[in-house]
Order: sequence, then C-alpha cells, then structure tokens
Amino acid sequence: MAGRIRDDDVAAVRERAQIEEIVGEYVALRKAGGGSLTGLCPFHEEKTPSFHVTPARNLFYCFGCQQGGDVISFLEKVEQLSFTEAVELLAGRLGIQLRYEEPRPGTGAPGQREQRSRLVDAHAEAAHFYAEQLAESAEALPGRRFLAEREFDRDAAARFGVGYAPRDGEALHKYLRQRRFADAELVTAGLVAQRGGALYDRFRGRLVWPIRDLLGEVVGFGARRLYDDDRIEAKYLNTPETPIYKKSHVLYGVDMAKREIARRSQAVVVEGYTDVMACHLAGVPTAVATCGTSFGDEHAQLLRRLLRDQDEFRGEIVFTFDGDEAGQKAALRAFEGDQRFVAQTFVAIELDGLDPCELRQRSGDAAVRELIARRQPLFQLAIRTTLRQFDLDTPEGRTLALDRTLPLVARIRDHALRDEYARRLAGWVGAADELAVVRRARTHAGAPDRTRSRSSAPAEIPPGQQALGVPVHGDVDPQILALERSALRIAVQRPALAGQLFDDLDAEAFMSPAYRGFRETVGKAGGCATSPGGRAWVDALLAAAVDDTARQLLAELAVEPIPAEEAALSRYAESVVLRMHEVWVSRKLVALKARLQRTDPSEQTTLYNRMFTELLALEKDRRDLRERGMGTS
Repeated sequence: MAGRIRDDDVAAVRERAQIEEIVGEYVALRKAGGGSLTGLCPFHEEKTPSFHVTPARNLFYCFGCQQGGDVISFLEKVEQLSFTEAVELLAGRLGIQLRYEEPRPGTGAPGQREQRSRLVDAHAEAAHFYAEQLAESAEALPGRRFLAEREFDRDAAARFGVGYAPRDGEALHKYLRQRRFADAELVTAGLVAQRGGALYDRFRGRLVWPIRDLLGEVVGFGARRLYDDDRIEAKYLNTPETPIYKKSHVLYGVDMAKREIARRSQAVVVEGYTDVMACHLAGVPTAVATCGTSFGDEHAQLLRRLLRDQDEFRGEIVFTFDGDEAGQKAALRAFEGDQRFVAQTFVAIELDGLDPCELRQRSGDAAVRELIARRQPLFQLAIRTTLRQFDLDTPEGRTLALDRTLPLVARIRDHALRDEYARRLAGWVGAADELAVVRRARTHAGAPDRTRSRSSAPAEIPPGQQALGVPVHGDVDPQILALERSALRIAVQRPALAGQLFDDLDAEAFMSPAYRGFRETVGKAGGCATSPGGRAWVDALLAAAVDDTARQLLAELAVEPIPAEEAALSRYAESVVLRMHEVWVSRKLVALKARLQRTDPSEQTTLYNRMFTELLALEKDRRDLRERGMGTS
C-alpha cells in the first residue's frame, strides 16, 4: 500500500504554489480580464485560446477539451505524474519538507528516503562532471568525433546531456569525494565499483548518456565503448541495479518524450540512445529506448500510463527494427508482448537495415519521419512473415500455413480485430471458406463460435426469431439480435419511451436485414417521437410494412412481453436504445480503424488526419453513451 503524504503538507503545497507561475512554464499566458489568464491548451491542439487560469482561485480550465483542476492536477496531467509525484515535485520547488503517514514502497522509512535523495544528488553531480569532460577535455576528442560522425553537434550533446568518462578510472571518484559523497554511497549508486578493496570508476573511457526517470532525475547511465583496448568488450555498459535504478522500470528519453506521447497518443520504441537522439532531432519527439534489456511488462505499464491506455482507442505503440533477419526476429519477439497493450501496435522497418540514427545520417530528418509514417500493424507483420515460410501455391503449403498462423490470430485480444485478421488470413492464404477460418480462429482463442452459414440456425435464438426463419437475419451475433429485437419491441409497444433517441438510429445501426427493414418501416410510419401510440400506431406500422416479413415481425413484436416492471420501464427503454447507439458507434469505430491501418499518412496526410479526428470524435461519443447508459442501468 502506497504511503500517504500528510494532508496539511498537501494543503501547504497547494497554498504556496502559484498556479500562474507553474502553468506559465508550459503555456504562454495573457490577461483576459476579470482576473483570468488565457492561452493555448497544452492538452489538445487548438488555434484559438480556450485554456483559462484563475490565480485567485488557483484553478485552470479548458473550454475546448474540458480538462480542469488545481495546480497539482495540472502537473499530473502535463507531466504524466501520479498525485504523489506531482506533490513531491512541487514541494521540491517550494522547499517544503513533506511528511508521510506511512512508508512508501521504494522509499520506505525516512532513512531510505534520505538515501534516495543522496543517490540522486550523486548522479546529478556525475552527469554534470561527464558533460563538462565531453565539452572541454582534450581526451574526450574521440567521443566528440563519434558524435559528429553521426550528425550530432555540441548543442545536441548538451540537449541530451551526453558526457565522457575519463580513462584513468579515478577522476569521477575524486570529483564526488570532493563534494562530500562517501565511498559507500558511490558504490551503492553504481557510480564506483570495488575489486579487492580498491575503488575505481565504473565507466572509463566511454561516452555516457544520463538515464532519467519521469521526474527528470538522473538515476543511471548508459556508456558506449570508444577504444579498441577497452578491457570490457561489451559495446554498451549500463548502471547495475541500485536502489534508484531498475533497468526494467526505465526508458531512455521518457523524460523528454512523455508530454508529446500524451499529446500525440503515440510512443515510438527504438533500440539505442543515438536512435532516440536522431528521432527527437528529426521531428519524432515521442521516441524512447530500453536500457540494456528487452522491452518488458514494466516498460509496457509505463507507456500505458503515459498513453492513458484503457479499453478504448488511445493511440499507437510503434516499434522500430532493422530490415535484416535479426530485425524481423526482434519484431516477432515484440509480438509476444503485444497483448500488454490495448492501444494499436505497429512496426516500422527500414528495409536497408539502417537504424534511425544511420537513416538520419544517410537521408536526413525527413527519412526518419517517413520511416515512422510507413509503420504497419504488428499483427500483420507477424502473420505475413510466418506465411512466407510456406508454399501457398500448393494445398499442403496452404494447410500448413493456416495451422501455423491461426494460433497467432487467436492471440489477438480484441474480438472484432481478431475476426478481421482471420478474414484477411483467409484471403492471404487463398482459403475458399472465409467463415471456416474465422471459426477456427475463434476455436483456437477459446471463444464461442457464433459464425454460421445462412442455412443454419444460430446457437442462441432470441424470443420469436424461430417464426421468421434465420436467413432473414444473416450471420449476426445472437446477443446483437436480441438487443435489436428489444429496441424494436419498445418502438412498437411504447413508442413514446423510445422517442427521438430511437428515431436518431439509422437503419444501418441494425445488423439483421429483417430488423433493418423493420426500422425503415418505423420511419415510414412517422417515427416514435410523433407516434400516437396504441392501436393507431400499430395500424400506421401495418400500413407502412412492405412485405410479409415486416408484417409478421410486427405481429410478434406487438405481443412479446417487455422484461421490465412498469416503474422501471422508462429507464429500461432508454438503456436499450442507448446500448444500440453504443454498439453502432463501436461498429463504425472498427471500420474506421481498419481504414486508418490501410491509409499511408505520408501519402494521404489530409485524409489520414481527417479520419483520425473523426476517430477521436467517435470515441468521445462512445464514452458519453456508455456513461449515460450506466446512469440508466
């Protein structure tokens, strides 16, 4: 259980923090009258200021995206911090000593918090020392040459805090001892190592990159080999596990990328420190990299937090890999972890085998941006890469290919996306029976098989469906059929309760051909909002019915019981119709996401941006419908 900052300390931070000063670090504010300040919102794109700050109340609010709160919640949102982290950051700026009611995991008792503070301070001093050595030391010339050959000038090195560790093995140790850090602290920090009682700098004769946490504090370093006679053969050497550095919990560049990741709903995962530098300098400011380890669960949790990922579309995770065989294998390994994300996951592969840093050197900044723009869905890459192992021109090859790839499709968590890829797989393999492939994918996934041919009955039949005969409904999920029938039943028996909300449903919202036709009948009869109700309404529907199917449906719907007591009937009717709207919007979302995946944003930028804007609007509609529906439950 996380420790709690004392309430009076939180209150002191709120009282002493001037919201206009904090917000002013991120937003250019201007006076707007009435004691209010205004500027462009940092949480969404806009051209006309709708973001307001009221210093007298210590509050902010955006009329465009409806984000609002106090100075603490502003920092939470803009820096992607937890409440505790935001309070601690503000307290540090204000010089307020926080008190905790109980130990916090990772910091624990006051002695442990003091240790963390000392280790962070030691790393800050070390980062300053290394950067100074790179900028001024004659010995660091190979490091400066290494950066220059990769198109990184002094400003770029300073921006990313790149430094140089002298070769003598004692320079950093002496420097930090002069700043009153004890040997035990430096060993614990991983800055100094010990062998046979002798102490020496862990990094010697290497370029070093400071690794920062979300708060921007240096917690470790990554170091690259520069000299052939380096006794440590590993090209890269990282800080060992320490009380403040856990390689599975950190991402290089996340302190610089976090705001853009949240704003753009995209995170780009590259393989090295120079790749992160190249991406940021080339105009891809969402790039991060792991630090001497493969991408794992904790990294996924960190990115989900920054993306505010949940059960709805929240953006993209783009992995970059070389186009060679090793890169292909790395991409397939990434597929193993894709289910950590609800967000769509993509892969950007440079076919010439260049990493982003090399690509920028050869072809410039635009090529790096184009690489990310050409991303392809990770599911698609994994499946098609596997298919290339088989001869699809033979029945045996197609059979083996399906056997090998269906388990991949089955692991797709999103049911609609899984079925879509099963259909694509059928096309890629050349399977004659698309529905059979979908059924097999569902079987592999352990999901109920709801696909049926038009001549067979569904597994579950809503009340009254048998009389019509299944072909008029097509291959529709029985639960959806039941929902559509419930909505039509209310429209027939209690049109006043269905009202305009029902009339706003297009006929296309109904997946069953028979129910879609009956929805058109309701429209021809004048709609629910103006319906007279009772016998006159049934007569109007009968007159509007164009075929025997509609007339038979009317006879059934008019007498089937509605499963709700009279007192709860209004809430029930609204919840059913709202659910119909939500399912309809969700279906449009699935189709739009598929179109987005097929659209190359580098070639069709306007179309892609328009569809992405439409996607976000549909997501908002679905959230609103869900919240409203919960209120009627």
